Amino acid sequence: MDDVKKDADFQAAETGEVVVNAEGSGAEDEEQVPIKAPLKVLKHCTINKKFGWWAAVVLLESYAKKQVCFYLWQKDSVGWKRKQKFGIHSLEDWGKMKDAVELFSGELK
Repeated sequence: MDDVKKDADFQAAETGEVVVNAEGSGAEDEEQVPIKAPLKVLKHCTINKKFGWWAAVVLLESYAKKQVCFYLWQKDSVGWKRKQKFGIHSLEDWGKMKDAVELFSGELK
């Protein structure tokens, strides 16, 4: 992905560009994703964060294995609560998912 910035923390721009936030780099303007141990967040990319909902793609490590997960949280009076999580565990799985999404994405406006 050429439009992904990988070297520093960036806050998601409203221009629709994809930006990556590296965990633990000290960026104070970006809230860290609400994921706890034993999962280790390596990077995350906020898709959108509005109306009390936060959607993100997260690269994480779990028991020495990396995976990419889609997360959806909802904010309540206490904080962010996970509503959905979907993990991708292999490039083979990702290839199948990507092909299927591309097959239907032409129907979107």
